[in-house]
Amino acid sequence: MADSFIAFVIEDAEGKPKGGFKQITRADLPDHDVLVEVAYSTVNYKDGLAVTGKGRIARKLPMVGGIDLAGTVAESRSPDWKPGDKVLVNGWGLSETQWGGYSRYQRLKPEWLTRLPDAFTPEEAMGIGTAGYTAALCVEALEKWGAIQPGGKEVLVTGAAGGVGSVAVALLAKRGYPVTASTGRPETHEYLSGLGATAFIDRATLLEKGPPLQKERWAGGVDSVGGITLVNALSQTVWGGAIAACGLAGSADLPGTVLPHILRSVTLMGIDSVMAPAARRDAAWARLARDLDKDKLKAMYEVHPFSDLPDLGTKILAGQIRGRVVLDIGK
Repeated sequence: MADSFIAFVIEDAEGKPKGGFKQITRADLPDHDVLVEVAYSTVNYKDGLAVTGKGRIARKLPMVGGIDLAGTVAESRSPDWKPGDKVLVNGWGLSETQWGGYSRYQRLKPEWLTRLPDAFTPEEAMGIGTAGYTAALCVEALEKWGAIQPGGKEVLVTGAAGGVGSVAVALLAKRGYPVTASTGRPETHEYLSGLGATAFIDRATLLEKGPPLQKERWAGGVDSVGGITLVNALSQTVWGGAIAACGLAGSADLPGTVLPHILRSVTLMGIDSVMAPAARRDAAWARLARDLDKDKLKAMYEVHPFSDLPDLGTKILAGQIRGRVVLDIGK
């Protein structure tokens, strides 16, 4: 086991967060009970903000970035985990208040770990990552609410070519829901059709300010954009429908009215994946293992060496990433 290894560390640079590769040792890691040898991590929108310094994601410095990781337990002081166990971690404040996955080794609290499903390799699990796991939480919530029906009215997915959107499209289509994908990139239509989208709507249409109640269209939806896009989605949702909101790639604002909620009984469901309890995480990963087609998953992600991280962080903020990015931490 190497004592010295590379990590991507965010530090204070004249009052601003600045990230870069740095040699650290196991002695530098937090004193948590489980040491994991990290094989793969990912690049999410939040990671892009942290890596580029364009968002104050890290709430204390220095901070090792990366909200995801998958790997193998190397050492454990916990009876719940033993060396050789294959594990993954999503959320729990990684890269914000806790050191994250951009490191060859990381020490973690036992309760943060999820056992890697037999259906996935560590690479595939990171091909899904927090984005895909969040999408599964959204689909789970919509189904439990009863707002969507197989073969029924359309289900909207915004930011469809992104990480959350790609997995949401695939999961919904697998369950027989007619999926309408919102994207501003026509070149992704073939990709999204391959995942199961049956119709498309230009994201610019959902960015136009409209009346608080619009023509009813969506039985439900998965929104990772926020802002006026989410307001329009709610305004176009049928009576008794629901939108699961899990992101703010467009805006954190919600410049709408209560009319869809009080006149059409439309529900806005907030989905938080960071602090979700273990039972919800296990259910989401079980859904992914059951419903996510491996061939479709392979089409969703690309594997890049760890050294590409700074460039990838810039690209994901610029909307230049399709699907998911997996980082091979050993390269």
